[in-house]
Amino acid sequence: APAKMTDGVLTNTAGMTLYTFDKDEGGKSACNGPCAANWPPLMAGADAKAAGEWSIVTRDDGAKQWAYKGKPVYLWAKDQKPGDKTGDGFNNVWHVVK
Repeated sequence: APAKMTDGVLTNTAGMTLYTFDKDEGGKSACNGPCAANWPPLMAGADAKAAGEWSIVTRDDGAKQWAYKGKPVYLWAKDQKPGDKTGDGFNNVWHVVK
């Protein structure tokens, strides 16, 4: 899998917290351009395969992004180290994945 549960929160393989964006609908990412600079998508490689709760969505620029339970997942640029969750609740639309 592209991620793991760490202390009850979904993280990437390096232990960095993953987030979902409330404005994403229908399995499509609404976070592009400057948004994606702050909230880097968890990218999926060309050979990545959907499995279990994990699926792959195509971004506006054609790149592939991981989605968990149908929701694209992102990192937060301001998290400095594994375990940081400084993006949780940001603008009331970003949430850690529990």
